[in-house]
Amino acid sequence: MSNAVLLDEALTPLGATLVLGHGAGAPMDSPFMALLAAQLALRGVRVLRFEFPYMAARRRDGGKRPPNPMPVLQAHLRELCGELDQPFFVGGKSMGGRVASMLAGELGARGFLCFGYPFHPPGKPEKTRIAHLQQLECPGLILQGTRDPFGKPEEVAAYTLDTRLQLHWLDSGEHDFKPLKASGRTQQELIAEAAEVAAGFCRQHL
Repeated sequence: MSNAVLLDEALTPLGATLVLGHGAGAPMDSPFMALLAAQLALRGVRVLRFEFPYMAARRRDGGKRPPNPMPVLQAHLRELCGELDQPFFVGGKSMGGRVASMLAGELGARGFLCFGYPFHPPGKPEKTRIAHLQQLECPGLILQGTRDPFGKPEEVAAYTLDTRLQLHWLDSGEHDFKPLKASGRTQQELIAEAAEVAAGFCRQHL
């Protein structure tokens, strides 16, 4: 197996794989990605974590690199999914979820899952990234913290999105699902909640 791929096997598998990409700044084995993959596996979702080319290069030589251009990111996901021999979903954290949501229909995925979707850059709500979410070819699920600077409930409520797109809001969570201490909840609890909802979505669309 490539050192740019991690497979998290489920003990009671649903019979499908979630191909899960990372966000722009953190690798596939970041604490967030590791905990999310483990929580999904506990709920029957077999998770294939992977790294986009720029992040794999960072791992090899330690040098900082910006994300690859979108066509390169998309080509890498196409290549990975072309090797799968069972039903699959595509998804990811932030940027990884955006790439997955743009290609899910083309790839023949059963659906896509975004864990913290970058609806717009922080502080720039006018620069939306929603055009492809307005006419989907397959079902989608976005799991979003209510304090996420990339898209808060009142902003997202104003968008016209395809009815096949489901949204689940994680109370008090920010972009990494970290809640306010006053909420009485932890990041681990919000990630577990996201994994539970995501596993239900996968069962629904198998």
